[in-house]
Amino acid sequence: MKKYLFTSFSKSLFALLLIGSSASAQQSDTTSKPIRLNQIGFYPVAVKRAIVLSDKEGDFFIQTIQRQTVFTGKLKTSLKPNFAGHVVQSADFSAFTKPGRYILYVPSVGYSYPFEVKASVHKAVASASIKAYYFMRSGTPLPEKYAGKWHRAGGHPDTVVLIHPSAANEGRKAGSVISSPKGWYDAGDYNKYIVNSGITTSTLLSLYEDFPVYMKTVKLNIPESNNRIPDVLDEVLWNLRWMLTMQDPADGGVYHKLTNAAFDKFEMPDKDPSPRYVVQKGTAATLDFAAVMAQASRIFKQYPHELPGLADSCLTAAQKAWGWALKNPEVAYRQDEMNKKFEPKITTGAYGDNNFTDEFIWAASELVATTGSVDYLKNISLLADNRMPVPTWSQVRLLGYYTLIKNDITEKAIPEMTEIRKRLISTADDMISGVDSNAYQTVMTKSVRHFGWGSTSEAANEGILLIQAYKLSHNKKYLDYALANLDYLLGRNGTGYSFVTGYGTKTPMHPHHRPSAADGVVDPVPGLLVGGSNPGMQDGIKVPSKVPDEAYIDDERAYAANEIAINWNAPLAYLANAIEALQLELGSNKK
Repeated sequence: MKKYLFTSFSKSLFALLLIGSSASAQQSDTTSKPIRLNQIGFYPVAVKRAIVLSDKEGDFFIQTIQRQTVFTGKLKTSLKPNFAGHVVQSADFSAFTKPGRYILYVPSVGYSYPFEVKASVHKAVASASIKAYYFMRSGTPLPEKYAGKWHRAGGHPDTVVLIHPSAANEGRKAGSVISSPKGWYDAGDYNKYIVNSGITTSTLLSLYEDFPVYMKTVKLNIPESNNRIPDVLDEVLWNLRWMLTMQDPADGGVYHKLTNAAFDKFEMPDKDPSPRYVVQKGTAATLDFAAVMAQASRIFKQYPHELPGLADSCLTAAQKAWGWALKNPEVAYRQDEMNKKFEPKITTGAYGDNNFTDEFIWAASELVATTGSVDYLKNISLLADNRMPVPTWSQVRLLGYYTLIKNDITEKAIPEMTEIRKRLISTADDMISGVDSNAYQTVMTKSVRHFGWGSTSEAANEGILLIQAYKLSHNKKYLDYALANLDYLLGRNGTGYSFVTGYGTKTPMHPHHRPSAADGVVDPVPGLLVGGSNPGMQDGIKVPSKVPDEAYIDDERAYAANEIAINWNAPLAYLANAIEALQLELGSNKK
């Protein structure tokens, strides 16, 4: 577990990771303090808020670690109770701006976890959320120089991958071999899925595309860190190069996933001798691939000398995939049906989807932005209905809208652009309406519906939508509420946990993540966002509370609440790094 204090970035991020990790493993806190706040800290000139689980009004005090009071404020009773039905208090100390290490003290309940007030307060956790992808790399050893105590042997080289009967065609018969190395392990398991890689890779590409100046400063201590490409793009390239191998060169279709027949044991990746397969091509995978490759083309076009030919190769791959999807617009991946026809049966993550309207919108939007041709939107209804769903692997429509907006596609080119911008702002306004009256005063705690599988990614993706609204409108209220959702992820929530491994005082120690469980290291791999509160208990592991926002357990068996996943880490990485970049732009970090 990482300490909450990172005093200098003059050394490499990795050195800080090692210092924080080794120092605080013995200090892990299993209690649930009644003061809930961002356990990392706050910007000097930004909203600072904590929630006190008490029905008693009174004074609160910001104190130094030596217990000297430096600020006094009044608790304010929440207008609405929390989901458990209890009235709580909020402590707003936004007016306090002096940098330092502090604790919040309420006489009736005690002390909070320590936190900092300082410029760039989230820089370490923001960087770690991207560095987490290095630890998820398939097909390569992780040397101690870069991985520290989490170093490991390489696993799953995937240079000998079998064509599953479901994926066979005349040019690639069942049982024939292809090479499909690199890529990221998807989640707690060791498989690689195009659909989930799609939204993940795009979110990280968008982080760079939206904040290029800041992201060029983010150093991750990965093997490629000394080249001339920003580290976030270097990490994306590890997965992008794998994705390119998943396209059938004969027809442009894309295999749904590269996988074992069944999930691995809880062992290190190099211990698994199981055969690996690519399975059936599908419309969702092919369109997600097309979208990512089109986006990657326009970004890597900026690096023609460092990556000669890559931008052109990505665009060609995108266009071939688009062509396959137009010819095969309704090929759903239905694993149960597939297993009735073919052997071996595949029982790993399905990522099944039966509606491809959103994938067509996303892929077409990326191709429009990259090529300038609006012909890709022919016969596609951009505004098929009134919904503006927050992105997830199975619903990617807004990724297309974000792209059209940020690439300044005009109403002359696409008449729907006025309505798309209007709907984005309207959705953001609906999202933040009434938030100030709920118990935890975050968008995430506004509604019970938020608390399903991967609820933390919902919080992070809501934050991204609010940042898009801020970038479009320049109204700072959207940025403030996005920051509140980051506060939620880092401790201002019903569980009292910071949901990011290694960052905060009370963080998950037992994520559903095979390397973290099997490597013999007490601390889990750092920078991973666990799934979070979920009363569904789909894994059969009982959570300590059925109250939606409290339904979390730190148990490696609890994949419904405590698994990690690349598509959950990506919006965390975007949210935390975007907020760092925007706070710098606003000057909120200057004190």
